[in-house]
Amino acid sequence: MQLRRYGGDLQGVLDKVAYIDSLGITAIYFNPLNDAPSMHKYDPRHWRHIDRNFGPDPAGDVARMALETPDDPKTWRMTAADSLFLEVIEAFHQRGIRVILDYSWNHTGHTFWAFEDLRRRGQQSPYTEWYWVDKLDDPATPQDEFEYQGWFGVKDLPEIRETERIDHRAGINPYEGDIHSPAVKQHIFNVSRHWLDPDGDGDPSDGVDGFRLDVAAELGLGFWRDYRREVRAVNPDAFLIGEVWWQLYPDNLLDPRPFLQGDVFDAVMNYRWYKAARHFFNKAPEAMPPSVFVDSLAHLLEGMRPQSAYAMMNMSASHDAPRQATSLLNKNKYKFNTSPSADSSYRVHRPDAETFQTMELLLAHQFTYIGAPQIYAGDEMGMWGADDPSNRKPLIWPDIAFDDEAVHPLGHARVPDPVRFNEQWAAKVRRLAHIRGQNPVLASGELEFVLVDDARDLLAYSRHDGQTEVLAVFNNSQRPATISLPARLEGDYRDLLGDRPVRRAGTNISVELPPRTAAILAPAGR
Repeated sequence: MQLRRYGGDLQGVLDKVAYIDSLGITAIYFNPLNDAPSMHKYDPRHWRHIDRNFGPDPAGDVARMALETPDDPKTWRMTAADSLFLEVIEAFHQRGIRVILDYSWNHTGHTFWAFEDLRRRGQQSPYTEWYWVDKLDDPATPQDEFEYQGWFGVKDLPEIRETERIDHRAGINPYEGDIHSPAVKQHIFNVSRHWLDPDGDGDPSDGVDGFRLDVAAELGLGFWRDYRREVRAVNPDAFLIGEVWWQLYPDNLLDPRPFLQGDVFDAVMNYRWYKAARHFFNKAPEAMPPSVFVDSLAHLLEGMRPQSAYAMMNMSASHDAPRQATSLLNKNKYKFNTSPSADSSYRVHRPDAETFQTMELLLAHQFTYIGAPQIYAGDEMGMWGADDPSNRKPLIWPDIAFDDEAVHPLGHARVPDPVRFNEQWAAKVRRLAHIRGQNPVLASGELEFVLVDDARDLLAYSRHDGQTEVLAVFNNSQRPATISLPARLEGDYRDLLGDRPVRRAGTNISVELPPRTAAILAPAGR
């Protein structure tokens, strides 16, 4: 599957803009689109251009790129793929949807133009200071002596040289540092400006609205501070999201606070939230009492600026993890042995009803909690898949007929699973997104836990701002429960999620919840 290409392109994105808008989203985050040979695009040939195969004229784009001087932005011209991406940006902007583009400044691909020049010309190359090169090739010998550092030892991803050489395999921690070569740094700035303000007229409204920065903790904080200044000089509202993930795999996630002081990123991908929420609602790898979950969430917010806490990207799946449904189907540890190649017993079939029930609980929390909820494209369709590459299957659009999924990756026997767009599930995701969009208090209101009941496995919290209130209520047990909660506002409340009756008695309201269900309660008429 790693070598397969299914033919997706930017025209396909344009064709589905209305569908994406119907989900109720306000931003779309693209994995890398830069010109690269792999399916994942973290191995660029060029940072400055959209992948030739995502546009209408791949051969023509190759010819256009060949006329440029790669490190001289005055010679850069828009390729056909670049121009089509500008149409994508405009189409989303017309619907009020921001566009975030993914880059990894930590490494390039081994076919990157500067690296190829370095390999070919050796000491005569102007790019000898760009990479961690341990030994250049000696053209006088038949052997290839060229030795360099690849990201985590991956030679397809030669690593950009920093001012300090750190073996991140021993653990990743924030550090003060910078990129070694000013020329690399300037090239990164030039590429970023290119997509923030494509026509260079000083008006960034035709460009991307920010960047998601890959393996961000492996680059020095000094570089990121300078990067933020450069980006904000072009677009003062540009949004910067860092991938700050592992301190040490597989159990220790990195504390993101050094990156969230207002001088580096606006937010990070909130893997720590997902790990805790998955543990609580999925009762995996073991059950977690509500009080422990609440303590975990409080710990994650401890010492964090409110601006960052409310902007965190609360993600539940990605290109780097199993799809949400498959993650919950397998009651294992988060992001450990999450594929059949790592664990032959890992389950890859269509998720069962219990899994979808857990997903409803988790998403009801995700869309009512502090931070920005994220949907990994296809999860709203009911897709499933183990870790990379099975999480990258083609999206199951309803107008396309798919064969049943009948082959196990290890050749094991399995019952065939129909592959169909799950409209019922998509409707539930849309409903949650619209509930959040129609109730701004869920994006900006204060958080207060009003029920933490370990004995009955119940949890409820209020999001309020002095004007209104929304209560998120969870029955995480296997028993029905009548739940009574204090209401901050007078009058009747209603259930926005399941339309369950809500009763009022004095200052309290109550709702009956079946096992493993949630309710979202708000004042009636608002």
